[in-house]
Amino acid sequence: MLGIMIPAHNEEACLPSCLAALHIAASHPALQGEAVRIHVVLDDCDDGSEDILKRWQLRHRGGPVALSYSHIAKRKVGAARASGADRLLQEGVRWLAFTDADTQVSPEWLVQQLKLDVDVVCGSVAVDDWSPHAGQAAMLRTHFSQTYNDRDGHRHIHGANLGVAAAAYIKAGGFQSVPCHEDVYLVAALERIGARFAWSAAPRVITSARTDARARGGFGDTMLRVVAEATAQM
Repeated sequence: MLGIMIPAHNEEACLPSCLAALHIAASHPALQGEAVRIHVVLDDCDDGSEDILKRWQLRHRGGPVALSYSHIAKRKVGAARASGADRLLQEGVRWLAFTDADTQVSPEWLVQQLKLDVDVVCGSVAVDDWSPHAGQAAMLRTHFSQTYNDRDGHRHIHGANLGVAAAAYIKAGGFQSVPCHEDVYLVAALERIGARFAWSAAPRVITSARTDARARGGFGDTMLRVVAEATAQM
């Protein structure tokens, strides 16, 4: 069984497209019908995120891809990822795939993670719409294309595109309950235990360039900092 985990804080605008993409990836014929469990951790949500999940469950009830969700009130993405991973491990998954609610995975995302045959897959991210940054969109697109290494052998770490074998995750101690950089800390712990890594651009995801970043210090926040620094230099 395979597990997919998504942390969510007020993500009603993004969840439908995120779940639609995950369902396609989890139903890929190359997985040969292996069961897939998607778990969303609603972290201090007060919007319509839960309603979206309930509707999704009803629409796909009895299908090969099961969705569950739980609640916490931590406002810490590390706590959300840890909670969701623990839930999936209790269900007996052999592989944990992590992404974000504002991200859409490719149809072969899971297939490509497993195909690499390692303990840890660190994937890259792409952005196809910089328009939320309005007048700074062109600058950000250029900055990203010039500074981001979107190819095999990169050394980027993204919770939006990460896969870990269940046994390696447990041995490394799992995610720390922190507001940000939980993915970086986990990767460091996995390196310390000698896990086998693939730094790959094969498992594709498209993430958002939204301006209301959820995690301080995360990808979205980094883009906001780039904009602020460029504005200050004008």
